[in-house]
Amino acid sequence: MEFPLTLGLQKTGLPLIVTSGKLKNLCFLVDTGATHNVLFTYVFEHFKNEFKVLEEHQSTMGIEGNYKECPTIEATFTFEGIDYTSTFTVLDATNAVAQIQEETGVQIHGILSTDFLVKNKWILDFDRLTIKITD
Repeated sequence: MEFPLTLGLQKTGLPLIVTSGKLKNLCFLVDTGATHNVLFTYVFEHFKNEFKVLEEHQSTMGIEGNYKECPTIEATFTFEGIDYTSTFTVLDATNAVAQIQEETGVQIHGILSTDFLVKNKWILDFDRLTIKITD
């Protein structure tokens, strides 16, 4: 299966996906340079009952370049009719998210990392501007 990345790239210059299901209309940046999935704090607070809070914490370098101890959660979202469950670090990046929204007009709710891409067999094709999901 292949899904286009063109909308996010044309509007913001960023590879974005939008979820459906219980966590409907969340916008995730697909970041091949990220090592951990991230859900921003304001999203966690809004959908708190939809997540499983895990006991572990993650020392994470935030978008601003500072290390923070962050809680870890398990979340399930739907993309193009397929449910995905993964762990996410809950990170407060309010200033960075606000700046991205101001510059692009798009509110980003989290980041999907290389770990997510590998575990779910997603391949980003920047020649064709698609996500290919294998399996």
